[in-house]
Amino acid sequence: MLRLKNPALIALLIQIASTLLVLAFISSQSFLAFSLFEWGVLQGILASIFSFAARMPYWWAAIHLLFLPLLIATLALDITPLWFLIIFMGLWLIYGKTYETQVPLYLSSKHVPSALASSLPTNRDFSFIDLGSGCGGLLKNLAGIHKNGRFHGIESAPAPFLISKLRNVWSVSDYKIVWGDFWQHDFSKYDVVYAYLSPVPMESLWQKACREMRPGSLLISNTFIIPGIMPYKSIPLNDFSNSTLYLWKIGNED
Repeated sequence: MLRLKNPALIALLIQIASTLLVLAFISSQSFLAFSLFEWGVLQGILASIFSFAARMPYWWAAIHLLFLPLLIATLALDITPLWFLIIFMGLWLIYGKTYETQVPLYLSSKHVPSALASSLPTNRDFSFIDLGSGCGGLLKNLAGIHKNGRFHGIESAPAPFLISKLRNVWSVSDYKIVWGDFWQHDFSKYDVVYAYLSPVPMESLWQKACREMRPGSLLISNTFIIPGIMPYKSIPLNDFSNSTLYLWKIGNED
């Protein structure tokens, strides 16, 4: 199967292919006459199947399933286009470029700070970065516990970034959050890199960590593993989603 790096382009090709297939069904005399909405539902089902076949993240299947039926229903109900703009802007503010990064907004559970307690240095200063730090809750909690740590976050979704900056202003904990793309950020200055991303970028994250992080530094992933690389330690969180923290020491992956 052709592997394309741009998920938005893949989604567009899936929509085009499924729509053309439905149009071929409509032109065939062997198929029953469906309403326009029913044909839209069929197109959504086909697009969802293609999405799974292309190994796109699960949320794309829901988008493909609902896109055309909702569009048809909206046109039938004569809903003002302004609502589409409002919804789009709201989603962009919350999720940023999820369609491109394939990393949705995941918030670390309250169990993470205590689970990390035994894995973070206690007898020396260290630096820690949260990749996609969301609303800054994890950094706030860790900075309040580990006074010997310098805690940093990087976030690219507008609303979570603004929330985290406001929380930072009123917080007594010492941590810093910047706006940006962590793929363009240098990992070499950090002793611990924490990520709660998705399955899609984990292999690339590992390659970047191996290039930039110092030997002996720690890469931590919430929930998602690195394909083909065994973690040296796993910590169950016992939270609502039964998540696990996976830890790798750079230079000690054998």
